[in-house]
Amino acid sequence: MDLAGKVILITGASSGFGAAAALAFARTRCHLLLGARRVTRLNEVATAAREAGAASVGIHVLDVASTRSVDAYAAWARDQHPSVDVLVNNAGGAHGLDPVALGKDEDWEAMVQSNFLGLLRMTRATLPMLPQHAGAWVLNIGSIAGHSAYEGGAAYCGVKAGERLVTQALRLELNGTGIRVGTLDPGMAESEFSLVRFKGDAARAAKIYEGARPLTPADVADAMVWMVSRPPHVCVDELILKPTDQAAFHKVYRRK
Repeated sequence: MDLAGKVILITGASSGFGAAAALAFARTRCHLLLGARRVTRLNEVATAAREAGAASVGIHVLDVASTRSVDAYAAWARDQHPSVDVLVNNAGGAHGLDPVALGKDEDWEAMVQSNFLGLLRMTRATLPMLPQHAGAWVLNIGSIAGHSAYEGGAAYCGVKAGERLVTQALRLELNGTGIRVGTLDPGMAESEFSLVRFKGDAARAAKIYEGARPLTPADVADAMVWMVSRPPHVCVDELILKPTDQAAFHKVYRRK
């Protein structure tokens, strides 16, 4: 499907996968609607997206953890374009790596609000803008953490498993509308993910990727564009994307 002239809405677009997605979609000459909490960073991404070839770029502050913010964003988006062709639910992240016995409420609540409830809020607000039988998409960004658990990841694995099931339920609910629904689940990818998880501890974050060659945000963004540009009768329900060095969450080849 030719994405030129289509309207792509991306949440969490100020950094990481979201910022890379903005650039990757911009090269298809689509219209971009970008949302994130950090407006200064969002402005920088918007400038880069315009230079990359986007037909137009609109930005607006967005906190998916707030229903009021999501509703205000949706109202703004409707003023920019009468319809949205692709919703990329990317906003989210991990907070902490504590076992359940030492878990912190603020970390758990942040992950549930952004990764799980935020996805539901954005989808609910955007669905009325998605045209039927025109190849529209709801693309949710998950994680291999939603497929298998690991120590210290109970809450994050839980919300990402929840994201997979929300995606599957939505796929059933929208069957017959022509709206496609799928999840893209990356493995180890080097972005701000670990820096956020470890509260800004750069040395600890760097250890995660030591000796391995992880995915880049651009790799994940390329997969997003590939998924949504399939012909309208083709829906990629689920795509797992891992670096070659990562056979499983705990099985990573590391060079000395």
